[in-house]
Amino acid sequence: MSKPRPNLFVIGAMKAGTSSLHNYLNNHPQIFMCSPKEPMFFSNHSNWEKGEQEYLKLFENAGDALLVGESSTNYSKAPYYSGVPELIAQFNPDARFIYIMRDPIERTISHYWFHVSYFKERRDIVTAIQQQPHYLEVSDYAMQLKLYFDTFGKERVATLTLEDLKKDATKEMQKLFAWLGVDSSFVPQNLEERKNVTPRKVLWQEKSLAGSLRNSKYWQAVKPVVPKSMRTWAKSWSNTYVDREVVDLEPVKAFLRPIQVKQVETLSELLGRQFPEWKTLYAS
Repeated sequence: MSKPRPNLFVIGAMKAGTSSLHNYLNNHPQIFMCSPKEPMFFSNHSNWEKGEQEYLKLFENAGDALLVGESSTNYSKAPYYSGVPELIAQFNPDARFIYIMRDPIERTISHYWFHVSYFKERRDIVTAIQQQPHYLEVSDYAMQLKLYFDTFGKERVATLTLEDLKKDATKEMQKLFAWLGVDSSFVPQNLEERKNVTPRKVLWQEKSLAGSLRNSKYWQAVKPVVPKSMRTWAKSWSNTYVDREVVDLEPVKAFLRPIQVKQVETLSELLGRQFPEWKTLYAS
């Protein structure tokens, strides 16, 4: 018996609610979403090299689900990851896509904090955005969507916003279910639960001396015999944490606003709708 082939892809955007959306979809009895959520098969060369059969193992338990899917946000991070729509088209030309968007200023800032927390981003936020185009490119929803529209057609891509999902999750999910052709009366569980939220306090830097010691081969050698209380003290002494809630982001928002207003103007033309729910973007 052949393994089920994915025909549904939540492609992003990163830090825009994809984890919650993935779980809501997986709640539906006619939909199977894989775990891990983001296999990144079509974006990461090392995963592609493992071969299709290895990828399809993630969907072995799909049973008779009408829709089988995954939610790799790398699939909407062009041009950093390029050629993804074309690879998916080779794999399944009849695939469907869901793209969830968020106020782009809020998304860009959240993306930055995520990199501070998990990828040791140490530049201040404006410098990071100026030097790394990736932050703004992932928020350029029109650019990301057009790649899929050009490859699959606009009718195969559903869009929604995180703000609308938060406002009325039942309504938004039932609209998606109807578009997907599954039972649209179904109401997912745990609609208020938030997934994959970046911690409020994030590691900013390791103080030079203590951080160097803790990262050295000597520390790794003696760590097993150092009492846990002393290891905890060393970690707390060497690390500096930043509370995201007390950082003044107004200058950052002012810097981002003219750039991202232009991006959203293009998005509105592409989708034929406005985005009044994006309060930070349009704040005066």
